[in-house]
Amino acid sequence: MRTAAFQVPRLLVVPGLNDSGPVHWQSWLQSQYRDAERVVQRDWSNPQLERWAARVDATLERAAGRSRGGEPDSFVAVAHSFGCLALARHLAQRPDSPVRAALFVAPADPDKFGVAGLLPQQRLAVPSTVVASDTDPWMTAASSRRWAQRWGSAWLTLGDAGHINAEAGFGPLPLARRWVTAMSARLAREQRLERATLAEWSFAVRGAAHRRGSSFLLDSLPPSHPGAPPCQA
Repeated sequence: MRTAAFQVPRLLVVPGLNDSGPVHWQSWLQSQYRDAERVVQRDWSNPQLERWAARVDATLERAAGRSRGGEPDSFVAVAHSFGCLALARHLAQRPDSPVRAALFVAPADPDKFGVAGLLPQQRLAVPSTVVASDTDPWMTAASSRRWAQRWGSAWLTLGDAGHINAEAGFGPLPLARRWVTAMSARLAREQRLERATLAEWSFAVRGAAHRRGSSFLLDSLPPSHPGAPPCQA
């Protein structure tokens, strides 16, 4: 019997202000996945939330044209700094987004940019995690935790980690890769269940009905019948 097809989600990298350079952990993470997509802003130094969110939209739309096996691709998104705000804005505007999970690392404080009102004010439609730092100059740990609670996100702090970027000593970030691996596996399992074919379910139902029917027939036979189960002493 043919099993319903499913695909492991792809990685979407969403950098923050001034992009993430070659020694930044986001570039390292992207290098681990050859089919990863990266959002590229027209102006990395100009944090215009709507324009940045539109670039997330455009990147995903282009990726849709290169989907694998005729099936639309899904993504797990890993964002940093102002890129976290762009990703959150995208998720608020696009309930049909192919992004199935989000990792927000060291998000910038939306109040610093006057965009708090443009961000989701309720639980996100996808599972998410916020990774904070106790010494982040762009957002306090307390503020990031409040946003995490608002979005229904898991929250954790790396302690004295600055802005969790190359300047703070973060080239590789194994935590991000572990999150991508675990979340991709979880989503693939869920997708497989959701896309189980009608034939598979029908086969299971017929099999269960057949077993129940056989048991009923055996139980209903008189003890003298050759097919009846033996009597217990």
